[in-house]
Amino acid sequence: MRNIKLTISYDGTKFKGWQVQKNGRTVQEEIEKAIKRVFGKTSRIHGAGRTDSGVHAKGQVAHFKTSYDIPTRNIPPALNRVLPDSIVIIEAEEVSLNFHSRFDAKSKIYKYYIINTDHRDPFSAKYSWRVPYTLNMALMKREADVLEGEHDFKSFQASDKTERTSIREIRYVRVIKKNSKIIIEIKGNGFLYNMVRNIVGTLIDIGRGHLPPGSMKKILKAKDRTQAGPTAPAKGLFLMKIEY
Repeated sequence: MRNIKLTISYDGTKFKGWQVQKNGRTVQEEIEKAIKRVFGKTSRIHGAGRTDSGVHAKGQVAHFKTSYDIPTRNIPPALNRVLPDSIVIIEAEEVSLNFHSRFDAKSKIYKYYIINTDHRDPFSAKYSWRVPYTLNMALMKREADVLEGEHDFKSFQASDKTERTSIREIRYVRVIKKNSKIIIEIKGNGFLYNMVRNIVGTLIDIGRGHLPPGSMKKILKAKDRTQAGPTAPAKGLFLMKIEY
């Protein structure tokens, strides 16, 4: 038996997220179908992060086990030949049988893309959130710094069917603006359901003056989702990298 680790890139626009669902096409389902076509057997793949409907990935990681004796270097081209154009296997690596893409992950890096203009951009509409308001970038950066460290992020957690701790550690939050493009990059040891998108929505509300300076600290302390800003659209969010 072999354990194969995959690094995957996908456009999440037309998918109902990563995880297999009864109703809706998912990334996991498409890759499992491709594995069955290539290897001749059904294999369950386990992803490092369960990206939501419409969220993209440039560095998702998953693993599956197989007894098929195909050279590792041949796995990506074999799977890519039968996968839809919106999903690409970037790399395959044989790892220890004990390796688990989700439970062994040390940190995850997400990027959220914003276009800060008063007019639509047809070339970035699928992959960014257009925010037409004037934003106080210096304030957004100061408020983002408050999130760094270990905190209870319950105020940024969407309703979740699974009971789980809301304590997470954020290693950094970077708010970068280049001309009309804003990138919010967040690295942490794990993220709650919709946590990144809720943080981004809150930062935008702070930047446009809907929430006053000092809001981020108060929102964290409140542990109340209603105190934070709106959920940013899924289309601007990318899972960039999983670190082990």
